[in-house]
Amino acid sequence: MIISIAAISGGGKTTITNELQKRLDNSKALYFDDYEFEESPADICKWVEDGADYNEWNLEPLVTDIQLVLDDNTMEYIFLDYPFAYLNSGLAEFIDFAIYIDTPLDIAMARRIIRDFSGGSSEDIQRDLSYYLLRGRLAYLEMEKSVKPNSDIILDGSLSTEIIVEQIIKELREKEKNPNSIKV
Repeated sequence: MIISIAAISGGGKTTITNELQKRLDNSKALYFDDYEFEESPADICKWVEDGADYNEWNLEPLVTDIQLVLDDNTMEYIFLDYPFAYLNSGLAEFIDFAIYIDTPLDIAMARRIIRDFSGGSSEDIQRDLSYYLLRGRLAYLEMEKSVKPNSDIILDGSLSTEIIVEQIIKELREKEKNPNSIKV
């Protein structure tokens, strides 16, 4: 079963993906941010301003790795730390279950500042926050507008990691029992 986990930057995708992989045997995690996609928008904010066509991303390197993991018969789960849910047609056919972690923007921003600027200066933080207000916020809102409604389940990103992981495991078990029972 291939499960995509989406959230805005700072929304908890990587933390949740890592915890799921620890908790579920015979699983593999692939991380969107680990890839260099040659055919992708150079400027995310301009891409959003131009209408956010998710098919502008050629995700072939990620697709290739998914296919390699699928060849391993011991794997039960592939977790994708991946921001697009079903919106990229090249990857959509592989996804069995799309999860959106709905993290409030203020919590995500606080997490990003802690994560990205632990050794940075206050000027670096101010520059990042100014850019967020000027252009970056639109990318966050795009995810809420497009990715969130194109996911099978939406979970409250303000909850603890443990509770979110338990909710996901419960949903996965339910889906295994009844493959047609997807909650939206």
